[in-house]
Amino acid sequence: MRTTRLLLRSGLTLAAAAALPAWLAGPSAAVSGISVSTSGTTVSVVTSACTQNNGSWGNASLLNSSQSSFAQGRQVALAGTTVSQSAAWSGVSPGTYTVVVVCSNGGTAGNQSVIVSAPAAPTTSSTTRSAAPSRGVMGGLGGAARDYGPLTLGIGAALVGSGVIATGWYLRKRSKPYRL
Repeated sequence: MRTTRLLLRSGLTLAAAAALPAWLAGPSAAVSGISVSTSGTTVSVVTSACTQNNGSWGNASLLNSSQSSFAQGRQVALAGTTVSQSAAWSGVSPGTYTVVVVCSNGGTAGNQSVIVSAPAAPTTSSTTRSAAPSRGVMGGLGGAARDYGPLTLGIGAALVGSGVIATGWYLRKRSKPYRL
């Protein structure tokens, strides 16, 4: 009995929590029956709300911000099947537009705003070409930046050699027991 009450309470709490967001949102606007997308300077619309009437699915209109009626926009006839109808506009300049779809029976399938962005301009790099080295890369003993003569290489070899000898002498001295 106790388990049943606990499950009933948790179920009611869960139902109330699920209903709360819908209640707070209030009455919702009608969901648009169209889907609008952009790709570069092309705007396209897809819907499944229209039915064919006298061989026509309907028309779609692309309205810019200064146009207010369907007739003022760039109109395109819908094409498609009973599952999906679509229309597209190419060469659309950057800006904010409203797409409106009116089916052949005179009903509006929906309207939706869309923003067309300016296409990204290709970037050019200003790299300068320098002449290739005549002898390739001078890597190795002392030759990364310039060609050193035998005297410089000899002095470098003497310094490295004396460093090796000093290190050996120091390590040998440390390994002997300390005597007084």
